[in-house]
Amino acid sequence: MAAPVLLHHPASLEHDTGMHPESAARIRAIHAELDLRGGVGWERRESDAVARDALLAVHPERHVLAIEELAAAGGGQLDMDTTVSAGSWEAAVRAAGGAVGVVDLLLSGAAPAAATAQRPPGHHCEAARPMGFCLFNNVAIAAQHALDTHGLDRVMILDWDVHHGNGTNDIFHTTSDVLFVSMHQWPLYPGTGAAEDIGSGRGMGHTVNLPMMPGSADDAWVSMVEHVVRPLGRAYGPQLILISAGYDAHRDDPLADCRVSDDGYAAMAASVRALGADVGAPVGVVLEGGYDVAALGRSFADTLEVLGAEEAPAAPELACHPAAGQALRRVAESWPALHGI
Repeated sequence: MAAPVLLHHPASLEHDTGMHPESAARIRAIHAELDLRGGVGWERRESDAVARDALLAVHPERHVLAIEELAAAGGGQLDMDTTVSAGSWEAAVRAAGGAVGVVDLLLSGAAPAAATAQRPPGHHCEAARPMGFCLFNNVAIAAQHALDTHGLDRVMILDWDVHHGNGTNDIFHTTSDVLFVSMHQWPLYPGTGAAEDIGSGRGMGHTVNLPMMPGSADDAWVSMVEHVVRPLGRAYGPQLILISAGYDAHRDDPLADCRVSDDGYAAMAASVRALGADVGAPVGVVLEGGYDVAALGRSFADTLEVLGAEEAPAAPELACHPAAGQALRRVAESWPALHGI
């Protein structure tokens, strides 16, 4: 049986952000933790650069050229949070290429599970605006590639980064081809992701925002995945599930106020794996945030262990948290199949 595959590339270390929480130390910590655990059964491969057509399927050419030309000129600041260095172009096209590679591995059947651990992250990047540490929207590029190249018509993205994935939210706001579900601390940067934002036009009901209270911990986050995201996914029936996997809801993270533990991330991954089994869809992982590097390394490795294990771990058995119960009732207004669950 083929091994699960983790895509990476040394170019991630050349995206120089200076004294910044989103640094190369994040990638080094992931590899160090995986080495400490003997690789957790995952094969590591270098990613290809993304094809330009795949970039242009999500971002206008002026956006792509602006990043490319700024990197070629030696770099500069795009905003107070978002930096381009001479090495950022190669890092960014490899990070987007890794996300696309995850899709190709899963949908070709070449790997039973796949993930990418690369930077810069992507979920804040809008179609025409880099922001929030992000230059290209890696998970959106991957999802669009699944639609355009593999002929899928139902892709689910679960974004469990503590910050709302505003870019992904907006890119797929008007389509039902992608079900975008975001769990995020509220209120917090970037200030988007209200529960009332449920998509528009043909995409009505296919944007699902699940704001989490500051201080919320495993009981709330795990319950939200098991009792809201999993039944919602069963109702949608995705052909592919992508986790926009940030680890900054961790209790050790310096940039937010949630209290998720290593075990909490493992439990959320188990619920998503169970959802994949429920609907017969493969599960892929695209790295987003996570700024306590030790917590990031452990939690990312835990996610890989759960998704790559030969025997699927049991989905968590826990009472429905009040926040999850309230969210389920709200989401059921757009998804009648969820009534009475």
